[in-house]
Amino acid sequence: MKRWLERRWYSVDPAPLVLRPLSVLYGRIADRIAISKKAQAVRLPVPVVVVGNISVGGTGKTPVTIWLIEQARALGFRPGVISRGYGGRAASYPLRVTASTDPAECGDEPALIARRTGVPVAVAPDRVAAGRLLIEQDDVDLLIADDGLQHYRLVRDLEFCVIDGARGLGNGAPLPAGPLREPSSRLTSVDAVIVNGPLAVALPAHGQPQLAMRLGIARALALDTGEVRPLSAFKGQPVRAIAGIGHPQRFFAALEAHGLVVIPQPFPDHHRYTAVDLAFGDAAPVLMTEKDAVKCAAFARPGWWCVPAEAQFGEADTAHVRKLLSSLHA
Repeated sequence: MKRWLERRWYSVDPAPLVLRPLSVLYGRIADRIAISKKAQAVRLPVPVVVVGNISVGGTGKTPVTIWLIEQARALGFRPGVISRGYGGRAASYPLRVTASTDPAECGDEPALIARRTGVPVAVAPDRVAAGRLLIEQDDVDLLIADDGLQHYRLVRDLEFCVIDGARGLGNGAPLPAGPLREPSSRLTSVDAVIVNGPLAVALPAHGQPQLAMRLGIARALALDTGEVRPLSAFKGQPVRAIAGIGHPQRFFAALEAHGLVVIPQPFPDHHRYTAVDLAFGDAAPVLMTEKDAVKCAAFARPGWWCVPAEAQFGEADTAHVRKLLSSLHA
């Protein structure tokens, strides 16, 4: 059912007629919840930057979060990251995440961010509590909320909305008739709209800076030894590509663009892997996203490789984001 809905959401067909009344109901409930949370919103003693989206599925938020961490550090900030920790089941919250935290406790993305960047990370359903933990324990002076656009209880200073260029906003309808968590008019209130990859369909007019971003891949890291190889080392040979992300085809296409012969192996987003999932019975190298690798590292086998993705922006867009971040020093 989920796959059928996603195909309908991101097709040229109009929103399913039978689901439109539910979309109207969803929109009204979401508006009331947002109004209620805004009335109880809490301002923390450090600036808050939110990265999120208004549609269901992967858009590239986590690579953007990692890129923002790098930009903030370059400007002299001591950033920390807070997240819901979707898919994690911690014994108690807020949970301080380190490079050794099990993704089953904290969620895929927080584990990835902690391991890649080394910055303080905390997860909790209540992002305010997560933020307070990092301020008190780690002396951070900037908080970046990964996937926090709809968490209105937390007052934010900057908002970045990330959109998948290939899929855009789909049919433009709210859930469940379409993929939108919030109406497209929400784009008019963010500080910048970040489009991941070439934009296939024009976005509704929003009047905000629209930044172009692409995800670049160039190397693979062996899960068992840490060996690094350029992707060109796999050119022309069959590889099994593993992707348990919101839009697996993006990863497969990126590998094919490097000349790899891809045998696609899509899994559901946030899939909990076991060794059996990757027992394909052949000698083909297994290449996976970094998000998948954090969950497979504990039972890694020779021939399994992680392919990190880097968010890449042009000079003008980078300068614009740095200017926004610099304004938070005040």
